[in-house]
Amino acid sequence: MSKSAASTLADFLEQRAKAVQAIEAEAEVIIHGQGDQAGYVVKMREKAALLAALAADARALVQALEPRLGRAAGERLERFSQSAAMSLNVGSPFFMSALLYPDEHKPGEPNDLDRYVAEVRNWA
Repeated sequence: MSKSAASTLADFLEQRAKAVQAIEAEAEVIIHGQGDQAGYVVKMREKAALLAALAADARALVQALEPRLGRAAGERLERFSQSAAMSLNVGSPFFMSALLYPDEHKPGEPNDLDRYVAEVRNWA
């Protein structure tokens, strides 16, 4: 049995979300465990670059969706990517670290990408 296009997109997004979480965890160790600000900035740039490429990397998966869902997914992923690209252009590690987290976010809660993965899974 083949997977639905929505399920395939959700799997892809979940992999990216896990990659972001891994980068953030490494960054925390670097800044809090080692006190290495420059290393932390490198990790935040890595996170932002991964997110900046998200829409382009998911394009074929988005195009496989039913048109209404494809438009919605494309727009949402483009917003994630544009925000990340802007953080890279500004060069602010704080901006990069805040990507995916709303102002009211509390530790342990899912970030915006995690929530979007769950939303896309519900389409399948």
